Amino acid sequence: MNKLDDLQWDSSGVMPAVVQDADTGEVLTLAYVNRKSLEKTRQLGETVFFSRSRQALWHKGETSGNSQKVVSLTADCDKDAVVIRVRPKGPACHTGARSCFFKEVDGFPPSSNTNIGSVLAELEELIRSRKTQRPHGSYTTSLFDRGLKRILQKVGEEAVETVVAGMSGDRQETIRESADLLYHLLVAFREMGISLDDLAAELQSRRK
Repeated sequence: MNKLDDLQWDSSGVMPAVVQDADTGEVLTLAYVNRKSLEKTRQLGETVFFSRSRQALWHKGETSGNSQKVVSLTADCDKDAVVIRVRPKGPACHTGARSCFFKEVDGFPPSSNTNIGSVLAELEELIRSRKTQRPHGSYTTSLFDRGLKRILQKVGEEAVETVVAGMSGDRQETIRESADLLYHLLVAFREMGISLDDLAAELQSRRK
């Protein structure tokens, strides 16, 4: 078991920290920490970084509200870098993006995010913003405007269509209908105040 005293800080007393979504595995940001910031992180249970430009501690979300609840912290084999697994509350990037890593570099294959956890987390965040902002012309907005009863009716309809597609043996149609079902379930969850974290906790409690 490593202690803070075992970590190998650089000449300035800092080290890089990769921040990763604990549920999806998505890399959210790269920041820097020092001993004091990790002590504060342990005390608060939320990420606290060290700003090299300001030479000061930085509690993520202190002003924006986009905090990161710490699930675990692991050092690499040389103990000179750490991975902090978190459950983020809101976007990690100051631009409003979920992750700071979204700019493609010329000459390399474009990234493709098909991790189901990441996709569902992004969809959940999009649905949350639709419920808050209610943009005109949005199908999600129209569902929220009609209320929970109509949303649950759509869940039922999509569930039936998924079963019918599966019974037909049509693989692609089953995928399409299942995607529709998951989307409407997430809308229902948002209307009922249920998060993917709530669902994950329930599923985790059933593991034997």
